Amino acid sequence: MTGSFAVLPTVTATAGRLIPGQTPFEFLNAVPDRIWLALFVFVVGVVLAYLVGALNRRLLKRAGVPEAIEGTAFERTAREFGTSTVRIVAKLSAYFIVAVTVVVAFSVAEIQYAELFWADLASFIPRLFVAIIVLIVGVVVGDKAELLAAERLREIKLPEVSVIPSLVKYSVVYVAALIALAQVGVQTFALVVLLGAYALALVVLTALATKDLLAAAAAGVFLLLRQPYGIGDKVRVAGQRGIVQEVDLFVTHIETDDGEHVLPNHAVFRDGIVLIRE
Repeated sequence: MTGSFAVLPTVTATAGRLIPGQTPFEFLNAVPDRIWLALFVFVVGVVLAYLVGALNRRLLKRAGVPEAIEGTAFERTAREFGTSTVRIVAKLSAYFIVAVTVVVAFSVAEIQYAELFWADLASFIPRLFVAIIVLIVGVVVGDKAELLAAERLREIKLPEVSVIPSLVKYSVVYVAALIALAQVGVQTFALVVLLGAYALALVVLTALATKDLLAAAAAGVFLLLRQPYGIGDKVRVAGQRGIVQEVDLFVTHIETDDGEHVLPNHAVFRDGIVLIRE
């Protein structure tokens, strides 16, 4: 073997991998065009996501959303974590575009063994995004409905009334949760059954919790129609003498020597009230 040399094979570039003796320029040339295109799609998607997030935040602020949801439980919780509902929604829209961009980039790159996975993910991401948005909107609207109901019922001095705002809130949240579950593929029949069960439970609980309120309203209608006493009349009720200050659908306000008494109308209707004529 003297005088002979073994000729080593020339090292060539393989796609996407830097091998010994290969310059960076040769490595870049060896990268398939689809990889560069996928990288370009990803960068454009990230920039677009940032712009869309900023635009959505400005649009929501100009639409008066922060003022509309001020004081809701969701907004207060968001503020405790150093953010806001508007920022959360804006970031979700940006994250949605990033997720879609990743799916598109992988599709363009033609990653082997991942086509089915990315196809399923591409159809699931928009539904997941809609479900999250629906749930957030449901919670915010539920909080706002609770505040409005509490404001409307503030003048009714009955303990049962405090249950109604919570029922309104959780009803809205429950419906939003059902819609969100439908978006992520939960069977419609199961959702209908759950909605029917919730409606039945809501009717039963409302009837139990507000039976005195309904009785007071029924008695109030009778008292307002018949008007057996009016504002300024001196009366005796429950062993106390006083002057009628106000009569509404639910309660009667009577001022006595030791303060103002708020009597449910069904109690007045049941126990009776004595007019004092001087």
